[in-house]
Amino acid sequence: MTRSIFILSLFVLFFTTPSCAQHSAGNKGELTWHTDLMKAQALSKASKKPIFAFFTGSDWCGWCHKLQRDVFVKPPFIKWAKDKVILLELDFPRQKQLPQELVQQNQSLQQAFQVQGYPTVWLFFMNEDSATKQMIINPLGSLGYPSGSEPGKEEVKFLNDANGYLAKAKTK
Repeated sequence: MTRSIFILSLFVLFFTTPSCAQHSAGNKGELTWHTDLMKAQALSKASKKPIFAFFTGSDWCGWCHKLQRDVFVKPPFIKWAKDKVILLELDFPRQKQLPQELVQQNQSLQQAFQVQGYPTVWLFFMNEDSATKQMIINPLGSLGYPSGSEPGKEEVKFLNDANGYLAKAKTK
């Protein structure tokens, strides 16, 4: 992916970003998943935590549901996510209708990251270029379902892989 693709995609995003509400998992101590990229970006900038973008098909993707069951609801992941990242859900449902602004935002990010399958997770920072005033994505790495992991311990492999990307980001 070239920097110019990111800049072009983000230019489109910047002017079509929805003011969509965030949603949370519901129970106390659960995670908050944002749907608005600019809200996630503001939180990322303030906290200096990268954005954890989860590309999902919430009403049709079996592997997305499996990733949520096997990783996202486990206590080690919940603790890690609260400490290390800002969560962003980018949904591509087939049955339910999303607001058009949210559809445009999600499709722009799907194109910027060249997502071809689900689930896909990208870790990234997004900053404004001070000279051009355009938003630029600085990708750290991508993840999917942690295949090859020990059954029942999928979150261990997933978090090890994610922490590897975060460690590389700190050395840059």
